[in-house]
Amino acid sequence: MSTPHIEAKLEQIAKTVLMPGDPLRAKFIADTYLENVVKFNNVRNMFGYTGTYKGKRISVMGSGMGMPSIGIYSFELYKFYNVENIIRIGSCGAYTPDLNLYDVLLVESSWSESSYAKAQAGHDIDTTYPSKELNDKLEVIAKDLNIPYIKAKIHSGDVFYRQDMNEFKRIRDEHQCLAVEMESFALFHNATMLNKNAACLLTVSDNIVTHEETTADERQNAFTKMMDIALGMAE
Repeated sequence: MSTPHIEAKLEQIAKTVLMPGDPLRAKFIADTYLENVVKFNNVRNMFGYTGTYKGKRISVMGSGMGMPSIGIYSFELYKFYNVENIIRIGSCGAYTPDLNLYDVLLVESSWSESSYAKAQAGHDIDTTYPSKELNDKLEVIAKDLNIPYIKAKIHSGDVFYRQDMNEFKRIRDEHQCLAVEMESFALFHNATMLNKNAACLLTVSDNIVTHEETTADERQNAFTKMMDIALGMAE
């Protein structure tokens, strides 16, 4: 079978999918960590791979940027490929000077001004949540690997370039969001609607307060701690 956006056969995708935004990060994970790799998607260069990690099967696929993009890919994986778990592994911008570059965040809730949930299902909500079961497993894995992490409420935004670039201060203060990204709100909503599981691990790529930032190459290749944690979900 295939969908308009994924050309894989049903059996080519594992029950658990790691989902970075950048398809080249998906390729990096497949090339660096996985054995017996099969590339299952090339449509729109949104690369997807299935392989084994320490003898256990897992898939990795890019989501693209923003809620409409991850909304499409995660929905199709859940609905048409029988995927049970999607773990977003992405980058985020820190809203507080207390967060440092490369800090790992485990998302506990995602606040957004997005209309995604309302448009998709008529749900007029501003916060979505990951699966407690997945978050609990990820915490155990992180502790076993001795990788520090911070549990956080984050802002999942629709707009990268705001007219008022200081608007983040209001969002941070009113909604207690520690950082911003652009996908988890939709991923969590889709998982809830389809009775599936979702989680989100983020690595701080830049700090909006201190103006520290990583390079594009570092974002693609150096965010390995969250990858190590997520790969522990292979089964």
